[in-house]
Amino acid sequence: MLIVGIAGGTGSGKTTVVKKILEMLPADKVSIIPQDSYYKDSSHVPLEDRKEINFDHPDSIEWPLLISHIEELKRGVPIQQPIYSYLTCTRSTETVPINPHQVVIIEGIMILTHPELRQLMDIKVFVDADADDRLSRVIQRDVEERGRSSMNVLDRYQKTVKPMHLQFIEPSKRHADLIVPQGGNNRVAIELIASIITKHLDH
Repeated sequence: MLIVGIAGGTGSGKTTVVKKILEMLPADKVSIIPQDSYYKDSSHVPLEDRKEINFDHPDSIEWPLLISHIEELKRGVPIQQPIYSYLTCTRSTETVPINPHQVVIIEGIMILTHPELRQLMDIKVFVDADADDRLSRVIQRDVEERGRSSMNVLDRYQKTVKPMHLQFIEPSKRHADLIVPQGGNNRVAIELIASIITKHLDH
């Protein structure tokens, strides 16, 4: 099994990179594990307080569960991936069954910050993007998908997203084997990653 980690700041284009890589690979050979599914459940926290959750701090992730799920997939054991809602900041009682495949792609902003998770990865990728570009994507996404106002998004960006990026996410790119500038627009880098994965599949 080949385990590929794809990290990068919020709005850097990670999801687009993953999507474009998948377009070049056979669908039945790849499992996708989004870090976002492993945010800690906050159903015990009052609704108003949930708005203050810092989603950009490593403590917001349930790392032991994510790591154990990757280890189970490596052993050939299917997992039940959690479903997390940004709208309610809670986990669903339902889960998504994920079967082991030849390739597992882990995608998320903080996946290269965790030493134990990094050790499970065969290839570590960091998607790099200009801070202004990331901010404009974050505003568009959070307004459209997460029901936030643009002022709320800007406020959150200044208070948590930007400082957490500088403290945790940006430094984590030193652990990457490949750094992909321009995100989903970097066709050469995406084709390179896809070719490395394809080479593994052919063995």
